[in-house]
Amino acid sequence: MSVDGANSPKLTRGGRGDVHLDRLREVLRSHAAGVVVVTARGSRGPVGLTATSFASVSLDPPLVSFYVAATSRTLPGLHEADGFAVHLLGAGQADLAARFAARTGDRFASPTRWSPGAGGVPLLEGVPAVLVCRGHEERRIGDHLLMVGEVVDARSRDGAAQPLVYHRRAYGSFSPL
Repeated sequence: MSVDGANSPKLTRGGRGDVHLDRLREVLRSHAAGVVVVTARGSRGPVGLTATSFASVSLDPPLVSFYVAATSRTLPGLHEADGFAVHLLGAGQADLAARFAARTGDRFASPTRWSPGAGGVPLLEGVPAVLVCRGHEERRIGDHLLMVGEVVDARSRDGAAQPLVYHRRAYGSFSPL
């Protein structure tokens, strides 16, 4: 198949393509992505997850987004919360990303350092930047939910670290050319 489209299959809306899911996963691993941890305060306590689907959506109004699997155990807590925090991770925080990506265990137990922010939103300590958001919109897209938040507070540390990047199933860092 040609990348320029000369021999590419025709794309259709609403149907499943001919791409095998394992092949799609393999190709998508070629895309490097920044890593964030999203936290919220649910009725049973703090919840959180690691995401590589974070994006800036709009400056006016200030909106950001991320995707979460419809089967995520964090989703009920996100639904109960009025807002959430998006923590942009630094290159030295792969252990934090892995902890919040794990399917089991208490993500907020030691060695995670955090404190409750406004409205009880868990704020992780030592991250280069954090965006505190109130829920704006949610939409089911395929097997995930698109979560959009309106940024109500943005903080960053002076001299912020290089970002944590996820590529080919491994964490790494960014080096400018």
